[in-house]
Amino acid sequence: MHFAFPRLARAVSLAAATFCSLGVAQAQSVQIYGIADVSVGSFKESGGKRTEQVASGRMATSFLGFRATEDLGGGLQAIVTLEHFMRMDTGEAGRFAGDSFWSRNANVGIRGDFGFIRLGRMGTPLFVNTLSFNPFVDSFGFSPAIRTIYQGGIGKLSGDSGWNNAVGYGTPRFGGFNANLLVSAGEGAGEGPNIGGSLQYASGPLALGLAAQKVQTAFSRGDETAWQLGASYDFGVVKAFGQVGRIKEGETFVGAARAAGYDTRDRTLQAGVSVPVTATGKVLASYGEAKTTGARDSKRSFTSLAYDHNLSKRTDVYAVVMFDKLQGQDRAATTAVGIRHNF
Repeated sequence: MHFAFPRLARAVSLAAATFCSLGVAQAQSVQIYGIADVSVGSFKESGGKRTEQVASGRMATSFLGFRATEDLGGGLQAIVTLEHFMRMDTGEAGRFAGDSFWSRNANVGIRGDFGFIRLGRMGTPLFVNTLSFNPFVDSFGFSPAIRTIYQGGIGKLSGDSGWNNAVGYGTPRFGGFNANLLVSAGEGAGEGPNIGGSLQYASGPLALGLAAQKVQTAFSRGDETAWQLGASYDFGVVKAFGQVGRIKEGETFVGAARAAGYDTRDRTLQAGVSVPVTATGKVLASYGEAKTTGARDSKRSFTSLAYDHNLSKRTDVYAVVMFDKLQGQDRAATTAVGIRHNF
């Protein structure tokens, strides 16, 4: 295996050597896995300039992961997850310059009949709820649900999609229900800890999810609260998705300065479908919007349409068109084609 940059090569070699040595000594199960996603197209945001790009991770963020489990006896397992984002178009580490090396996941925990407990960095329950109930799943490039909540500039959540210094607990499934709780220690960064949780239900074709969170560590003063309700139903010929949510930010400060979204309230919504059209292909369609009121008023919407075709169980190709409309700006269109491989 060859890597273009020595930092990743050293980290991968060290992680692999450590996991493998533990695997021999303690009979661990170790997996190496990830996603490689690259697209090419003409990209334009509402109010921005058009650029032609070869882009990494627009349909699914490219990453490399290591997962280790060890049977401790008595129905208990030790679990370790290390996952590193990467930019396939340039060979650089992280989602962006300055991103932490293991920013997707870096945690250790215990799993058993009681559920699981994890310590470290991990995705938030609200982020998991967002990707669970939209047809574009975790597409930061093309999913209207993800774009309006995490990238749209308005309706944007604070505190990232994953939290550091966190303790997470997940219940086993009871009658189709399961719950998750995540607490991120403030460690002096703000007024107090972040806290988030979710309750999900899945049985047959129906799935429901309710998630909420309170973020404080992103601010020196004040906090942001958010909730989201999601649902999906698989009719066979079409799977329908829907989400509605609210984000409320008080008079928040970063250092001595007011945060960009202070004293605002955001309404977010998304509706979409996934339609199988062949044995190996499906059409994805989704509309999402965020409307901000309070200290400032604004609205932004995204509409995406894609065809996704499976070449195998691990490899697919796709074509996407996305429309972006920011209040006061012209509507912009993005078109792209790409290939994604899961390993």
